[in-house]
Amino acid sequence: MPGTPPPRPTVVGAGIAGIACARELAVAGLAPRVLDRGRRIGGRMAVRTVDGRPIDLGASYLTVRDPAFGAVVEDWLARGLARPWTDTFHVATPEGIEGTRTGPVRYAAPRGLRSLVEDLARGLGVEHPYDVSDVSPTRAGTPSVAGRAARVAVLAMPGPQALDLLSERYAAAREAADAVWEPTLALVARWPRRCWPQLDGVFVNDSPVLTFVADDGSRRGDGAPVLVAHSHPVLAAGHLDDPERAAPAMLAELRAVLHIAKPAERVDVMRWSLAKPVEPRPEPFHLDEAIGLCGDGWHGPSRVEAAYLSGRALGLELARRLG
Repeated sequence: MPGTPPPRPTVVGAGIAGIACARELAVAGLAPRVLDRGRRIGGRMAVRTVDGRPIDLGASYLTVRDPAFGAVVEDWLARGLARPWTDTFHVATPEGIEGTRTGPVRYAAPRGLRSLVEDLARGLGVEHPYDVSDVSPTRAGTPSVAGRAARVAVLAMPGPQALDLLSERYAAAREAADAVWEPTLALVARWPRRCWPQLDGVFVNDSPVLTFVADDGSRRGDGAPVLVAHSHPVLAAGHLDDPERAAPAMLAELRAVLHIAKPAERVDVMRWSLAKPVEPRPEPFHLDEAIGLCGDGWHGPSRVEAAYLSGRALGLELARRLG
């Protein structure tokens, strides 16, 4: 109809990439519609509250290399939303600690990493939980997201999830989304009191059970006796239907690596079927006339920063094209 405004750009996925993309669209005056299927936004910067305390179960920390992301992190630091955690992790084999490795400063968030995504999303009006089941072309050629027309559809999610949504008619986008991802399990173990050596985190080498351990009391800065361990992807792949069955093996390996004699008083396990891309693409994003793809899996190595930069770059390009 004459005078009818064009459909709004629609961003599906309110992790850090989707929110970074939507922010750039909003700044350009394009009023994006943002949808997410979760009860809380944040994607794999997920947090679970255990005994009234937030615990990061997805991404373990964030690092900074790019000035654009550095400016965002500096703002979080100034407002107390983020904190420097450590630049040194221990290195272990299944037999125990063997030394340390120094790298970039890792940043954590007192209220969990999800709180940083929620801060970025202020004013965007994310609709959630909103389960998008399909993205298909309309007769006019614009995409329809769950039956509602969009000016362009951005899928800010792992490639296999995007494939599940995309119509067969979006051949280029489907080809770009077709990537292999590996799973992991995140185990949270709590003790009555701390009973392991002073450390921040541990890279576990040569183990078929664990890859990384975070001292969550150190990460959060409150000294709580809580450890978070991430499983090897092969172990996770064999326990996706029943993650709790992997808990005994993960806990036994955790106790062996850190020489913990006492049993944990509480153990929880969370499954991540799509935790990490096996081969991230070097391109920052995919964009054709109707579909954009961004997030982890784009812009090089899998990192929180890379996901943010991917979403931001796609948002800036869409703002240029649509504005």
